[in-house]
Amino acid sequence: MTSRLAERTVAVLGFGNQGEAHALNLREAGLEVVVGARPGGDAEARSRALGFCTLDLAGAASRAAVVAVLLPDEAVPGLWPALTPALAPDAALVFAHGYNLLYSALSFPADGDVVLVSPTGPGRVLRALHERGETLPGYLAVHVDRSGAAWDLAAEYAERLGCAPVWRTTVREETEVDLFGEQAVLCGGLNALLAAAFETLVEKGYAPEMAYLECVHQLKYLADLLHERGLAGSRRSISATALFGDLTRGPRVVGEAARRELRAMLEEIQNGAFARQWAGEVAKGKVWLEERVEQAARHPLEEARRRVLEAGGERA
Repeated sequence: MTSRLAERTVAVLGFGNQGEAHALNLREAGLEVVVGARPGGDAEARSRALGFCTLDLAGAASRAAVVAVLLPDEAVPGLWPALTPALAPDAALVFAHGYNLLYSALSFPADGDVVLVSPTGPGRVLRALHERGETLPGYLAVHVDRSGAAWDLAAEYAERLGCAPVWRTTVREETEVDLFGEQAVLCGGLNALLAAAFETLVEKGYAPEMAYLECVHQLKYLADLLHERGLAGSRRSISATALFGDLTRGPRVVGEAARRELRAMLEEIQNGAFARQWAGEVAKGKVWLEERVEQAARHPLEEARRRVLEAGGERA
């Protein structure tokens, strides 16, 4: 396979969680990397401190044959009109998530490929694994293949980034599965369940610290076990009492009513309703979102966590 990246400059636009990990991993894989960041921001300062040539977004894009778009989903549509004139006609674009490829009407260079390389974890995890010589699974998809070799570009970018094994998919599948996983389990479902379980115990007079330790603190150890041994293996590694409670009470937590909501949530992702709702919130300045985040930060669960950490000599 002919290299699509060797002796070419890669611009990493955005230096957040994913951007910093991509820039560092790609540089250590032997590529010339420039970073695009907002002038005067924390990202620019961190990028320069790590030794990267750091320019504004358009300046970095104009210097590269391959441009990795790692900006926040909600920021991309507004920034795109100023970015596209800076791109070379044959510049290849790499996205780490298909959100804007699926839901936004972005214009692309006339002769460039557009691919998706999506690590299945946060940038800090991708980076930590890379530093240990390990890899993180990833998804590959091709959105535009003008060169006839876009799959090769995606595969090489993933290899140099530290993603393996990789699964070929489509932009639609990656986006819809990713959003559903975040909403149903990894963020929305999990956070709501933890808060509800904590509140149930505290409402009945149990110590908040114990409610936190049982419903939140111990989750890490079970998640590690699940990651190491899978669902079936983790069930063989817990007590018979816990297993009986799992199999008899778990379906009551996620019963038919919850399953109906899961199906409805997936449909809202598939038909674009969620994207339209999110776009409306962004247009209003994300006021509702920020209010809910501040409200959650004042939840009694957070105070219980602080007390537990302080009791162990840690800082919250």
